[in-house]
Amino acid sequence: MPVSNPKRYTVTAALIYANGPIHIGHLAGCYIPADIYVRYLRANGKDVAFISGTDEHGVPITIRAKKEGLTPQQVVDKYYAQIDAAFKELGISFDIYSRTSKKIHHDTSQEIFRDLYEKKVFVEETTEQYFDETAEQFLADRYIVGTCPVCANPNAYGDQCERCGSTLSPLELKDPRSMLSGAKPVLKATKNWYLPLDTLQPQIEQYINSHPEWKTNVLGQCQSWLKDGLKPRAMTRDLDWGIQVPVENTEGKVLYVWFEAPIGYISATKDWLTQQNGSDEGWKKWWQPGENPEEGETKLVHFIGKDNIVFHCIIFPAMLMAEGDYILPDNVPANEFMNLEGDKISTSRNWAVWLHEYLEEMPGKQDVLRYVLTANAPETKDSEFTWKDFQTRNNSELVGIYGNFINRALILTHKFCDGKVPATADLQEIDLAVLKDLAAFPGRIGDSIEHYRFREALTFMIDLARLGNKYLADTQPWHAIKTDPDRVNTIMNIALQISATLAIVSEPVLPFTSQKIREQLGFDGGLWQDAGRPDLLAAGQSINEASLLFEKMEDSTIEKQIQKLHDAKRQNELESKTVAPVKAEIQYDDFSKMDIRIATIVEAENVPKSKKLLKLLVDIGIEQRTVLSGIAEHFKAEEIIGKKVLYLSNLAPRKMMGMESHGMILMAEDRDGSLAFVQPGSDVWNGGTVN
Repeated sequence: MPVSNPKRYTVTAALIYANGPIHIGHLAGCYIPADIYVRYLRANGKDVAFISGTDEHGVPITIRAKKEGLTPQQVVDKYYAQIDAAFKELGISFDIYSRTSKKIHHDTSQEIFRDLYEKKVFVEETTEQYFDETAEQFLADRYIVGTCPVCANPNAYGDQCERCGSTLSPLELKDPRSMLSGAKPVLKATKNWYLPLDTLQPQIEQYINSHPEWKTNVLGQCQSWLKDGLKPRAMTRDLDWGIQVPVENTEGKVLYVWFEAPIGYISATKDWLTQQNGSDEGWKKWWQPGENPEEGETKLVHFIGKDNIVFHCIIFPAMLMAEGDYILPDNVPANEFMNLEGDKISTSRNWAVWLHEYLEEMPGKQDVLRYVLTANAPETKDSEFTWKDFQTRNNSELVGIYGNFINRALILTHKFCDGKVPATADLQEIDLAVLKDLAAFPGRIGDSIEHYRFREALTFMIDLARLGNKYLADTQPWHAIKTDPDRVNTIMNIALQISATLAIVSEPVLPFTSQKIREQLGFDGGLWQDAGRPDLLAAGQSINEASLLFEKMEDSTIEKQIQKLHDAKRQNELESKTVAPVKAEIQYDDFSKMDIRIATIVEAENVPKSKKLLKLLVDIGIEQRTVLSGIAEHFKAEEIIGKKVLYLSNLAPRKMMGMESHGMILMAEDRDGSLAFVQPGSDVWNGGTVN
């Protein structure tokens, strides 16, 4: 059952692999929603531990290390620093951003494994797994590639085909090969320790069924796994990078990354307290408050993407159940995926908006990204980020509605009220209606956040700014000042109170903007419970000069980002191209049948109604011939006159576009699809043969 009245909150955001930068899909999936939730809890005076870090073990790390020519430790050091710095600059307010390569994590993971081992929770099983005899090591799923049995993709991984999305096992691949050596792996017996999810299924089902309030997508995926029947899952792997299995005679074996990675939330909590106090004393109240009833209940919430649902809702809770002393997740509000400009985000294809690059190229615009990703958050289904939508939301909503209201309220106060919060006079019906609406907004926004409906919360937030704009438009203080200054004082007081409430309720989504509003208003107080009050700002209080909160985004800025995306994708495609394999073997007699000669292009013209063809007249020494060549998209006719070329002279004539082509010009195709002439020296005579 859900925790009804928690004393504190342990909130986690997914431990991301330290094998590359953060992109907007990661942010929209869990990090920005988690930060909104935590900032809201803190604004309500709640006791919160916001925990995350990098996952620094597993095959993705070793693959990246091999690709970059670094050691696994060098790779995780590099990306931890980059990810940590980017999160801080974006305002993600972790209490601790830790690492699973730390000793405290190794110790904690081994302690929990040893405890389960001694309780005889694990099942030892010997199975046959693929082994690379050349590299002399067992192969994890991602180190095996082969032909997908579903779509015939020749480069499917041992756990998944990225072309068709099918979940696979290494034994299903056709023609498997090792990514380490390219050799065909062999099956070899090895012993590992399995978590018996099948025997734990009744407990897991009871736990899942006790949380009908979970999001539909989360419950649906959990029920699908349970319906298929849970199977034992190996908790150890035959690898050389990871946390050593704390059992005798287990050299070359490490803890499965999905055993030890979620334990990283626990070890990170210990790391946080150790950094604060010099010891990890007190960590249990965040994870094991049952030991001390006077400590009260702790609510554990995991923010993740949908690809991690099974691990956080089934496998990790099963581990905690088997251990016996830990609280279980109260909620796992997983999001779906965010797509980008009509395509899936793909790190391998470089089709992504990288956070560290955004921060460099859009300085001071952290809140714009936070706002747009929240507005488009994939809460119930996959969503999409486009740069045009980014521009529209910035210009229409943040500049045109939100920023416009705050700016008008402050400027008009300086113009009509000497830069001080004026006192109210008699309140009219419109004032009372606006104040009633103002009082209701914080509750609406808060209820949405508490139920993980962050898009809805954002809609209410911008509606509050709309309320302020409409109030100013309806009351028209710029006209009223001519006849009724007291009326203007009332209008501006209410406009400023709306601004102060906006500073409070915007902070979870727009922390940098909230701080700017507070500074402009000279307002440093206000918890969530104070938002909506008509007296947040005292009469007579001075306010500072107004400055724009947001800037209009120009078309050129957006077009540059779109072009950058396509350039990066194209460059990645070129780099991933490989040289075509050598064709089937032929005999010399086959080659000798081809009559390749030196020729000079003496005339060239476009072929009417054809985008691809040029009509060439070539001199081959003994005569001149007409050739139709499909090179018009690569060369202008006037540019190639006089060029020496290689010419296949005895190719049978072929009729195209009503004309007959005699022979073929030989061209070379570059990796980007562009063509180049295969040119002999300028002094070689026309008609000379290639032998």
